[in-house]
Amino acid sequence: MRRTVPAPLPQRHGLDPARLRLPEDGTWPTVRAFLAARLPRVDPDRIDAMFAEERFVDQHGPVTADAAYAPGTFVWFHRDLPDEAPVPFEVDVVYRDEAIVVADKPHFLSTIPRGRHVTETALVRLRRELHLPALVPAHRLDRPTAGLVLFVVRPELRGRYQTMFRDRLVRKEYVAVAAHRPDLALPTVVRSRIVKERGVVTAREVPGEPNAETRVELLDHRDGRGLYRLQPTTGRTHQLRLHMCGLGVPIIGDPFYPVLEDRPLDDYTRPLQLLAKVLEFDDPVTREPRRFESRLRLAQW
Repeated sequence: MRRTVPAPLPQRHGLDPARLRLPEDGTWPTVRAFLAARLPRVDPDRIDAMFAEERFVDQHGPVTADAAYAPGTFVWFHRDLPDEAPVPFEVDVVYRDEAIVVADKPHFLSTIPRGRHVTETALVRLRRELHLPALVPAHRLDRPTAGLVLFVVRPELRGRYQTMFRDRLVRKEYVAVAAHRPDLALPTVVRSRIVKERGVVTAREVPGEPNAETRVELLDHRDGRGLYRLQPTTGRTHQLRLHMCGLGVPIIGDPFYPVLEDRPLDDYTRPLQLLAKVLEFDDPVTREPRRFESRLRLAQW
């Protein structure tokens, strides 16, 4: 079993330091030369400034720019943070114990740091607000989707809860608002094959063996709009949004389907009307049945 090397740097702004391993077959003369090659998006002058600020460290302390390359060793550092517009919505803790935290993630807030969203994410906010530096998510919700997310307090338990989601042992229920079509026969089960190509923001349905399944039910309708219950048995990227669009009732506020829209990141005026409403499972640690329900409501209903 590979031994985990502890980070010599504490978290900063709720974020763990980045760690780079110097390859065994590397031929760079210095650590700086390696970092310049490994971090091509960082200006070399900025790398030099980070060395001057003692931002790069190994297990023995700060690393200097002229330090010799040492194959198989590690270097840690905190990345420069992007400028982020504050997301003006709170993360609400629905439940908390010594093992898990269940939180209501608002629309427009990413679950975990990714791309241009780092500190303005549910994970980083909860780490800071709850003083739980080891908190990790058991699964994720898309940034536009609101609702329940399960986080694990103790890292050694993360695998048990993640496996529960992987093995489809969690019953998930969503609600969505979309146009009401009286001619649409509901409830129905939608099955299709969904693919998501790396570097492409949207997913698509293609011919082939289905890998995505959703039960769609109409709960109520008024003024030309319907309130739908969506129960996925799989978890493909954008599955619910694609399946609703395929039924001819795309979810209100969807910036991707049926047409990809170019919206500013700080445009909070049209939230996707999709809410992760219920999480239900047998707890893999306590063996107790668990059921959590979101306190959020969809603005268009």
